[in-house]
Amino acid sequence: MIRFIFFCNFTVQILNGMNFISIIEYLGTFAFAISGIRLASAKRFDWFGAYVVGLVTAIGGGTIRDLLLNVTPFWMLNPSYLIVTGLALLSVILFGKYIIRLNNTFFIFDAIGLGLFVVVGIEKSLLAGFPFWVVIMMGMITGSAGGVIRDILINEVPLIFRKDIYALACVIGGLVYFVCFKFNCSSEITQILAAFSIILTRILAVRFHISIPVLKGNDDDSPTKIL
Repeated sequence: MIRFIFFCNFTVQILNGMNFISIIEYLGTFAFAISGIRLASAKRFDWFGAYVVGLVTAIGGGTIRDLLLNVTPFWMLNPSYLIVTGLALLSVILFGKYIIRLNNTFFIFDAIGLGLFVVVGIEKSLLAGFPFWVVIMMGMITGSAGGVIRDILINEVPLIFRKDIYALACVIGGLVYFVCFKFNCSSEITQILAAFSIILTRILAVRFHISIPVLKGNDDDSPTKIL
């Protein structure tokens, strides 16, 4: 109980003074970091290795986006993302057996974080003056690239290549943003609709087991057999 009270007080101090969107964004970062750390723990990583996996999961997509846009990566201007990842690691260390039972809760946070991160990536790319087809790609990279890096580090086939509707949800959100933008919707409505479309797509895909068809091939076509 003492550990839980200390953890909650520390978290409240960090979140104090933030607006609602910032809080939700950090909750999304926390959920992304948790997903990486939990997978790293299943692979028996040490604490530092688990922190690294959680960190790249949370900031990897935004970092790639900023490098492609030729701007300073966002986390180099604000250390709070590193702190949030540390909190995620601490929460797994202290409350690991309870966190395992919160799959649905963290899935919702992950979906919310995904929607918000894609919108952030889209708007940052628009401000940089890129055409919309690039903007949609930057939004997708912002939301999904961190998970790709995570899966590579833990030696798994990336989730977005395993028929799960994840990166595709980012593209759908980007298209919704584009339509709203063309119809001169307010920025608030555009952001909400784009983020909501991503969240809804993720939830419906998981709830009803909707997936992308698998491209079937022959076993003889594997690279090792060709060589």
